[in-house]
Amino acid sequence: MEVRADYLVLGSGIAGLSFALKAAEHGRVLVVTKKERAESNTNYAQGGIAAVLSPDDSFELHVEDTLKAGAGLCHREAVELVVREGPRMVRELMEWGVEFTKRKMGDREELALGREGGHSRDRIVHASDLTGREIERALLERVKEHGNIEVYENHIAIDLITEHHVFGVKGVPKDSITCWGAYVLDTNSGLVKKLLAKVVLLATGGTGRVYLHTTNPKIATGDGIAMVYRAGGKVGNLEFMQFHPTALYRPDADPDEPAFLISEAVRGYGGILVNKKGETFMEKYHPMGSLAPRDVVARAIDQEIKRSGEPCVYLDVTHKDPDETRAHFPNIYSRCLDVGIDMTEEPIPVVPAAHYMCGGVVTDLWGRTSIKNLYATGEVALTGVHGANRLASNSLLEALVFSDRAFRNSLARARDPDNFPEVPDWSEENVFNAEEWVLLSHDREEIRRLMWDYVGIVRSNYRLQRALRRIRLIAKEVEEFYRRTKVTIDLIELRNLTQVAELIIRCALARKESRGLHYNTDYPEPNPRYQRDTILQKRP
Repeated sequence: MEVRADYLVLGSGIAGLSFALKAAEHGRVLVVTKKERAESNTNYAQGGIAAVLSPDDSFELHVEDTLKAGAGLCHREAVELVVREGPRMVRELMEWGVEFTKRKMGDREELALGREGGHSRDRIVHASDLTGREIERALLERVKEHGNIEVYENHIAIDLITEHHVFGVKGVPKDSITCWGAYVLDTNSGLVKKLLAKVVLLATGGTGRVYLHTTNPKIATGDGIAMVYRAGGKVGNLEFMQFHPTALYRPDADPDEPAFLISEAVRGYGGILVNKKGETFMEKYHPMGSLAPRDVVARAIDQEIKRSGEPCVYLDVTHKDPDETRAHFPNIYSRCLDVGIDMTEEPIPVVPAAHYMCGGVVTDLWGRTSIKNLYATGEVALTGVHGANRLASNSLLEALVFSDRAFRNSLARARDPDNFPEVPDWSEENVFNAEEWVLLSHDREEIRRLMWDYVGIVRSNYRLQRALRRIRLIAKEVEEFYRRTKVTIDLIELRNLTQVAELIIRCALARKESRGLHYNTDYPEPNPRYQRDTILQKRP
């Protein structure tokens, strides 16, 4: 089955949907999403969108906060353009129907602005503590109303369609690869479809599921990064996985379910990190205390846990007004109450969890990848904004800005006449080997535990090299099985997880220093010679 369109969007988070709404005014848009259309990392974003909207704030302050958090690796030009577009992006979301939290100021209402770790001013626009869900709601309502957008739910991209599919060409020059669409599996019927488009946007989100403990939903398996690398595109800075310092700790939690995030905004509100004895400890690690950047807080908690032998630390807001706490964080309060914790009366047990990938598919300032006709925005992309550590609430803003820029840059291409080559149908004569899959499926959990133990918050060359040897053995097994069996969503995800795990380890080994989110005990200090991105690219 072949479907042709002007635009193909892989992913249905804020990056993909905002692009699709704009593109639909100029052509037919196909949106592919692995699960239901509302399932994405955006939906789990509690904090908000950082934007300069108050008179005591400035673009310069927001830029400097971002550069400081990024530990010398942010691309200043990318940061500046994102920060300056912040107010316009917030207004655009409101025009699309997003209802942000407001506060009364005399006779008028204005947006309520919060503060999170690493920010020097109140600038977080939010919708209570469910900002991502509110944005998804509004965007999806607009998508449903638009006749030019067709959403393919329960579909997963297998691979990008490039020269080596169309012409069987090997060794295409790395700067000459073209994307014409993707082979996509309908997970309900098992049919593989050819979706062709003049412009392809990769908005597939993050890679959190490569780790044992993560705040990411089950769909975050690094699909976009894996597909681009296999196709010969550039990826980079994958050593910079941000571990959110405060995920709700539950000793009886199902490891296959996403860890519940206790938003950065709770610390911005006045929450204090304490140990089991109720003693504060963050002042030992950073002058900003509990409001330090996430990488510092995550390592501090990791060290406190290892030092004490306790399974967690605690986030304490019991000194705040209970009614105010419940009003600020209704979702967090309710979720904690569901597991027997009243956050107004007792501290919340928290641990770090894999949360956000700061690296990804390399793009320019227009969201263009190293593959022609292919754009990447959102968490899947390496735009240069986040550097070695993402500043809280910059991610939704970055996704909006770069999707807007990708849309504007792609207009000319989308207006061109169709010139698709003859793309072969997906060839699949093999059947699924259920018995062999039972054995192979255990690799998924082995990868996640291996990455958590050896490629986590604190790393060493020995652990990284050990992890790489094991991952390569698993990758060989998975690829051999993939080549001789019928594709399923579980197999596609396992193949991608294995690929991304290897890429993360290779990036980590390539960086001969500790910087931002990457801490290696063999190189404990930043090295000025390594103030550059770690880029990987293979010949397709």
